[in-house]
Amino acid sequence: MMQTGLFDWQTRFEQLNNGGDPLVKLNEVVNWELFRNDLQQVREKARKSNAGRKPFDVVLMFKILILQSLYNLSDDAIEFQIRDRLSFMRFLNLTLGDVVPDAKTVWLFREQLTEAEMIKPLFDRFDDFLRKNGFSARKGQIVDASIVPAPRQRNSRDENKQIKDGQIPDDWSDNKRRQKDTDARWTKKNGKNTFGYKNHIQVDAKNKLIREYAVTEASKHDSQVFEELLDEDNSSRDVWADSAYRSQQTLDTLGQEGFREHLQ
Repeated sequence: MMQTGLFDWQTRFEQLNNGGDPLVKLNEVVNWELFRNDLQQVREKARKSNAGRKPFDVVLMFKILILQSLYNLSDDAIEFQIRDRLSFMRFLNLTLGDVVPDAKTVWLFREQLTEAEMIKPLFDRFDDFLRKNGFSARKGQIVDASIVPAPRQRNSRDENKQIKDGQIPDDWSDNKRRQKDTDARWTKKNGKNTFGYKNHIQVDAKNKLIREYAVTEASKHDSQVFEELLDEDNSSRDVWADSAYRSQQTLDTLGQEGFREHLQ
């Protein structure tokens, strides 16, 4: 096997730069350390003891969530992409010899932020950095949704009925409750049944960056989240989406708000 040296990596990174890697610009304009204090406070509240392996750096974990948002990746996909893509490794300041957080670690960190109600404030601050440094939302917006599979639950019919009604079975222990996913739901797309969630995103057409997002159970129809994703601050009134969003109500809403629809 051929040995790689420092100059080999420098050459590869130069090629990425010439190709317009946007993550380089993000690292230049975003002061990630400004997020550390809030992230660390959430981590300290969530940790029950200092025993065990030293946790991954909170800023590193937050940047991983940013990558997930920008590229619409599941937990398993982000773990693979960090290992596979040089641009992601450089963005996270990781080397080939560093340990990469696995999908479960990413999920747990996001859950900690969600429980602390910090996801939206942190992402709003990140978006503010983008807008102030030349990444304002321009040339219209693209709305889309994707299904994110979750581990299938092995519940009884009665347990599933209670969960669907918004209840938790009384006989579940605290440990069992922590292991069960009671928010994910089944959906059918292209003849395939999938259990999980749905990522709803709005991307600005100029920079191809996600500006708004929402996560729902997989069974929620795309059109039900459409209006809350629209960005009034985009420089263009053009809105693109696929036929799943096309309904008379959607068309009426776009027309009333002064948007130009491109729903195909």
